[in-house]
Amino acid sequence: MSVSTVSRALHDHPSIGLRTMMQVQQVAKEINYEPNQAAIFFKQGKTFTLGVIIPNLQEQYFSIAIDGIEKTAIQNNYNVLISQSHDDLKREKQIVETMRRNRVDGIVVSVSKNASSYDHFLELEKFNIPVVFFDRAPHLPNAHSVTCSLKNCTIEMVDLFVNKGLKRIGFINGPGAIELTQERADGYREGLFKNKLKEEKELIVQTDLTTAGTEKAIGKLLALKKPPVAVIVFNDYVALDAIRYARKEGLRINKDIFFGSYANLPITHYLDNPPIVSVEQFPFEQAQKATEILLQLINKKQNGDAGTSLNTILEGQLILHEDQIRQKF
Repeated sequence: MSVSTVSRALHDHPSIGLRTMMQVQQVAKEINYEPNQAAIFFKQGKTFTLGVIIPNLQEQYFSIAIDGIEKTAIQNNYNVLISQSHDDLKREKQIVETMRRNRVDGIVVSVSKNASSYDHFLELEKFNIPVVFFDRAPHLPNAHSVTCSLKNCTIEMVDLFVNKGLKRIGFINGPGAIELTQERADGYREGLFKNKLKEEKELIVQTDLTTAGTEKAIGKLLALKKPPVAVIVFNDYVALDAIRYARKEGLRINKDIFFGSYANLPITHYLDNPPIVSVEQFPFEQAQKATEILLQLINKKQNGDAGTSLNTILEGQLILHEDQIRQKF
């Protein structure tokens, strides 16, 4: 039989007679025949594999995001190849190159905190591999991204503290390379201005997101002649490190000092003294939407339609941990 006849018989094509189809399928069963997926993918121009690059899978935030990516990918018959940059730019570049060589159809990525160049992602355009950034998304022309707006929620966080009589508010921000670092800072400053509070440089410190970096930052605030009574921190992990340090210094959490944070991770719900407020950034929804956009881009690429940049901005939501702190104020 010809190759085309065998192929049609294996795929139950209506043009093939029942007897021929049964004969071919019986032989295939006897010799344990399996289709060569690599050859099929080559012919289709797809590998049905999506690359995913995140800073650290141990962080619950990104684990939640992975769930959103995998759910959408599986629903569309795609596999997912996951890699961690560990916030190392060199490693991130190596991962991108490996994924390119393995012919992923597209990449969903949250960039490393130390990213200073994004040429390795821009290079993928030459190979028709679309990229969609989520959460940590660089400000690049024509880039596709899904992010969560944090400015308004930061203003609301300042409002909350002021309304509770907590007017000396410290601020621990993150690495400057992360776009949302500036948005947090803008919200903090506007919140102070809105509530007629003077911005004091000594109340603004920075962490590199490591435990040591956070302890150094909170240490600076607590060592001030007039330390803050409330502190807004970069995310829940930073809050946990800051809270632990403050407790070592003899401060009572949610009595002597209060913390506000970002991410609203489920882990904080199990703490006796969590941050009194956190901003929900919807990592599942961000990653899910980013994957949907990536699949759109892949389909457009197949149809020869480059299209314009696709960007989605979700609005963060302020979550007050009332159950834990109802008796504290």
